[in-house]
Amino acid sequence: MKVYLVGGAIRDELLGQTAKEQDWVVVGATPAELLAQGFKSVGKDFPVFLHPNTKEEYALARTERKTSPGYTGFEFNTSPHVTLEEDLSRRDLTINAMAKDNQGHLIDPFNGFADLKNKVLRHVSPAFIEDPVRLLRIARFAARFDDFTVAEETKQLLKKIVSSGEVNALVAERVWQELYKTLQANQPVRFFEVLEDCQALSIIFPFLTYNQQAKAALQNAASISAEPIIRFAVLFSFSSSLDEFNNALTAPKNYLLLAKLIKDYALSFINLNLTSGEEILTFLEKLDAFRRPERFKQFTLCMQAYFSEKALPCIELLLHALQLTKSLSANAVNSSLQGKAIAAAIHQLRLETINKFLN
Repeated sequence: MKVYLVGGAIRDELLGQTAKEQDWVVVGATPAELLAQGFKSVGKDFPVFLHPNTKEEYALARTERKTSPGYTGFEFNTSPHVTLEEDLSRRDLTINAMAKDNQGHLIDPFNGFADLKNKVLRHVSPAFIEDPVRLLRIARFAARFDDFTVAEETKQLLKKIVSSGEVNALVAERVWQELYKTLQANQPVRFFEVLEDCQALSIIFPFLTYNQQAKAALQNAASISAEPIIRFAVLFSFSSSLDEFNNALTAPKNYLLLAKLIKDYALSFINLNLTSGEEILTFLEKLDAFRRPERFKQFTLCMQAYFSEKALPCIELLLHALQLTKSLSANAVNSSLQGKAIAAAIHQLRLETINKFLN
């Protein structure tokens, strides 16, 4: 039995980055042998085990055979006779198909180190087209490693994944997983550029209107905030139907709600009369800013991404007005009031405070 460190940990180490996790491949072993050594089985589709001490994942070396459409349509062979090179040959990109033995020797049968040095994203084998998730992964890597280029021959395989219909087998949960990771990358715009280039964008995100305005807004959002929710909401507010879009993507409810607020209130925001205390207060109330100030701050970041410097005076005024009035509650009005009268009195008190500031 031999154990090798594989994949992203080696890639990141060679790039001088700290790896988030380490994955291991075990060659020449059976599930029974690993269980006897205290490993815990966790794999659903193929044997993956957790180390008894480090809890890191150890997978038996495997080969795979395509049996049906989609990323789950594979039959796996985890025989002890499967070699390390056979296991590495099924991986997506050459930069992810390197291994190290227990003495630290690099094993690189597909020239991943050269592609890493030359900053190229290249598929390992023609089997790349059998798994539609790889289309999403290479788009995500383009967003993360924004100075890398996609090899021309790999671009052609991405187009084959689309033309073959494999891309249609992607499920919402898997799309969201890759998108969420992309939203944390250096240049999320590149993810959508790769999908657009291979004609997959309109298939995977059918309700997204990805025009120059949407692209610019996402670029701005990425430069303003590292928060995935900000980047998501800005881009997907350009959806033709958020309700239908929600059925196609399992994004968290707060992500979709922020996108809806942008879609519904961006125009009102940029046309807000900054000399009218009533308009300012009504806007804050409509966006529930007093009960959800953090979400409102997220909204203002989205507006900055949408409208750039034009948004700054309005953002500054709204946040200051919120700061001045957020502590004005039922405790600040006549204690004899009840029901709607309390809300009206609070509204009036907030309005007087804002008008005093404006004057």
